Amino acid sequence: MSLSELACSYAALILHDDGIPVTSEKIATLVKAANVPIESYWPGLFAKLFEKRNIDDLIMNVGSGGGGAAVAFSAPAAGGGSAAAPAAAAAVEEKKEEPKEESDEDMGFSLFD
Repeated sequence: MSLSELACSYAALILHDDGIPVTSEKIATLVKAANVPIESYWPGLFAKLFEKRNIDDLIMNVGSGGGGAAVAFSAPAAGGGSAAAPAAAAAVEEKKEEPKEESDEDMGFSLFD
C-alpha cells in the first residue's frame, strides 16, 4: 500500500469516526492538513468507494478473506448481525482444543531405556 493510499484510508476513517460524510474534498483537506503529498486522483477514488460500501462493514470484515468477503457485502445481515457473533465464538472455542500429545511412555518405550 502506498503512502497516498494509506493517507486517504486514514482520512476516510477519521471522517467516518467523527460522523462526517466522506467526500473527496474532505479527504483531500485532511491529507493536506497532515502535510502528506498525494496524487490528486486518490481522494476521489476513496470517496467513490465509500459511497458504495459501508465503512463499518469494511472494518468488521477485515479478517475475512477469500470468497467470504464478497458474500458479507452482498447479503444483508439478518437481525443486525447479532446471530453471527455466538457462532463465531463457538468456532473459536472449538479450535482452541488441542489434541493430546503422545509421549514416549505411551508407546511403551522411552529415551533412557
